[in-house]
Amino acid sequence: MSRRRASSLRGAALVAVLALGSTSLAGARECVRPGVWTVPQQQGVSQTAARELLDQAATRSVVLLGEQHDRVEHHRWQLHTMAALYGRRVEMVLGFEMFPRRVQPVLDRWVNGELTEAQFLRQSEWARVWSFDAGLYLPLFHFARMHRIPMVALNVERSLIREVARKGWEGVPERMREGVGRPAAAPAEYLSELHSVFGQHGDANKGIAMTDPGFLRFVDGQTTWDRAMAEAIRDAHRRYPGRQVVAVMGRGHTGAGGVPHQLRALGVSDTFVLLPWEQDLECSQLKPGVADAVFGIEAASRTAVLAPPRLGVLLGTAEGGGVRIDRVGEGSIAAQSGLKAGDVLLTLAGRKVVELADVGAAVGRQAPGTWLPIRVRREGVEVEVVAKFPPAAP
Repeated sequence: MSRRRASSLRGAALVAVLALGSTSLAGARECVRPGVWTVPQQQGVSQTAARELLDQAATRSVVLLGEQHDRVEHHRWQLHTMAALYGRRVEMVLGFEMFPRRVQPVLDRWVNGELTEAQFLRQSEWARVWSFDAGLYLPLFHFARMHRIPMVALNVERSLIREVARKGWEGVPERMREGVGRPAAAPAEYLSELHSVFGQHGDANKGIAMTDPGFLRFVDGQTTWDRAMAEAIRDAHRRYPGRQVVAVMGRGHTGAGGVPHQLRALGVSDTFVLLPWEQDLECSQLKPGVADAVFGIEAASRTAVLAPPRLGVLLGTAEGGGVRIDRVGEGSIAAQSGLKAGDVLLTLAGRKVVELADVGAAVGRQAPGTWLPIRVRREGVEVEVVAKFPPAAP
């Protein structure tokens, strides 16, 4: 494998893996009971009354609500926690990792009641900037709109993170950094965590030393991501003085060495981290520093919902307009149907494709076990394919 190819895969691993946050590990015993707040301690854990804990959280400048992006129960917990904090302190701002900074005007219009739900998702380019089911997040967005709570876009473009992970911080010109400042150096424990993640993705990454330039570029990408969100939180305090910022993000960012570390470097030290905690997680993971408190929820297998259908493509904007397939996932429905990178989507089930949201809407309507006729333009010729969606699992 060439160095360039290996570097590209490492950058892709950063975005694909850390966006999901931490992964679940099966535990031998239940250490956090569902419905109970628990505070990690040096010697085991202690349970605390929800009222006392939330009273304490409401006094902080920043509260981070971690998640695994595809877990419906995590988002339900976030909504309940937001409401509990809002009941204690109505001066609130809600920050979201899901949006890049450039769509901030769309978030403002949504909160002000100027956009329909469909317009909001389309104008914020949800289908392109965040690949997870919008239905998981819409209750949070409606909560902000209902109470006229400002929403803040915390993220930068994924392309920036990939470039930093591929070239390192110094390898990306300042004009391309979206105004993000140099990240604070990652602490040793965070480096160890990232090294473990790095080694799990791709044979080329296994056994690589922590001093390896490829790994250090990977660290640059992650700390840039953390720094960007920390700066957006700090800027939200400046834009809305006296308000508490409650930020929603993947729990891969909420550890002591992630966004909280970058916030401290920016002069924001009173951060409170809250996480949902499945009852089947490994108890050894519940240690000081993972969060200020965790809330017990049922095991993910007990709250699973039917995943939305996925075509398995990475989309972009075609030259002259329209939607182009930039990449086809190996073994995906798209690959099995014969779709190829470079194809320009013309129609889906007979409906014209104008923008990225049209693709997400068409795929989202597709029931398990059905076929989706697709017409594309390939090298100047129109081609018809049929995407066959598998039946639902029994």
